[in-house]
Amino acid sequence: MKKSKKQENIENKEVVNNEEQQEIKNEEVVEESVDPKEQEIASLKEKCDNLNDKYIRMAAEYDNYRRRTAKERLDLIATASEDFVKGILPVLDDCERAIATIKDSDDTDAAKEGTELIYKKLLDFLKSKGVEKIAAKGVDFDTDYHEAVAQMPVQDKKQKNKVYDVVQEGYTLNGKVIRYAKVVVGC
Repeated sequence: MKKSKKQENIENKEVVNNEEQQEIKNEEVVEESVDPKEQEIASLKEKCDNLNDKYIRMAAEYDNYRRRTAKERLDLIATASEDFVKGILPVLDDCERAIATIKDSDDTDAAKEGTELIYKKLLDFLKSKGVEKIAAKGVDFDTDYHEAVAQMPVQDKKQKNKVYDVVQEGYTLNGKVIRYAKVVVGC
């Protein structure tokens, strides 16, 4: 005799339910048979793993802190002389103007050489401290290094958005801009 599909499904469900109940009983038996010492060992291992993880994380956090403070200290040392250098830059500008004025005049060669010597010594000293001039004339206008004070119409399209003239030189100290170059931009 053929069984109907409903009867087969019901019998299959009963078999599955019986198997599930048997598995649950087996698990209960296993849980009851676990020794309390083994449970304590397992919980202590888990505690040990948690504490080990916390220790590793704390060590990594301290290492990151140490690196960050060392970097901040180096940055502070590198820019500590910034105020001093900013104060000397106007003197450097005056030397440049004096050299330009002397070249146009009929003064003696000794005055020209003396002024240029002072200028070179001052420039060399500043370079040894990490000061560099910002390249300006003829380069593309870059707001990270240049400050536009005027615009000048230009005939050549290649000169558009390029620095046409430099009003005041700009300088960096160890890669950080301490004075932007004041420039005239071609438009």
